[in-house]
Amino acid sequence: MDGNGRWAAQRGWTRIKGHKMGVQAVDEVLEEAARVGIRHLSLYAFSTENWKRPAAEVSALMAMLRMYLRAFMPKLMANGIRFHHIGDKEGLPAGVAADIATLEARTAHLDRMTFHLAVNYGSRLEILHAARKCLAEGLAAADLDEAAFQQRLWTGAAPDVDLLIRTSGELRISNFLLWQAAYAEFYVTETLWPDFRAGGLREALEAYAQRERRFGGL
Repeated sequence: MDGNGRWAAQRGWTRIKGHKMGVQAVDEVLEEAARVGIRHLSLYAFSTENWKRPAAEVSALMAMLRMYLRAFMPKLMANGIRFHHIGDKEGLPAGVAADIATLEARTAHLDRMTFHLAVNYGSRLEILHAARKCLAEGLAAADLDEAAFQQRLWTGAAPDVDLLIRTSGELRISNFLLWQAAYAEFYVTETLWPDFRAGGLREALEAYAQRERRFGGL
C-alpha cells in the first residue's frame, strides 16, 4: 500500500491525511476482492522498519489502526471475511495487540475470504521466527521439509502468493512475504495507493489473467 505520503504531499496535506485516505482505499479494495471471489487478500500496513519514522507519525498510525480495526469488525462479519494478523505481536502496543486479537477471535468462524493484515511485519524476521520455532519444538532435520517450515510461518496454512501488486511504481519486494512470493506474478502500477480502489484491483486482475504461469516447467 505505497504512496499515502506522496498522495498527501501532492495536495499540500499532512502525511496523516494521506494515511486516512489510504484506509478508505483498503475498505473499497477489500469489498471488491470479496465480490470477485478472491479467497485470500494480504495488505502490508506497517513494517518492522516503519518504527524508524518520526515518533509523532508512528503514534498517529497506531491510534488510527486501533480506530479502524474496530470499525472493520461489522463490515468483515457482514461480508463473511475472516481477519488474520501477520507480524510480530510482541512488538506492538498492548492496545493494538488486544484489538487485533479481538478481531481475529470474532471473525475466526468466517470463511468467504481471509483478510491478512501485515502489521509490525518483516519477512526476514518471519523466517527467522519460524526457524527458531522449529528448533524450540525439537524438530529433527529429517522431518523438516518445505511444508513443515511453511506451517510455522506467520501466514500458517495460507496458500502462496499468486499476485503481488506494487502501487506508486515501486520496483522492490520490501521484505514482504519473501518465502510465500517465490512464484508470485508481479503487477506494478504508478497509481498511488489512495487512488487504487476497486478499479485498480480489477485492472490488476485482468493483467494477471493474461499471464502464463509455469512454475519453472515448460
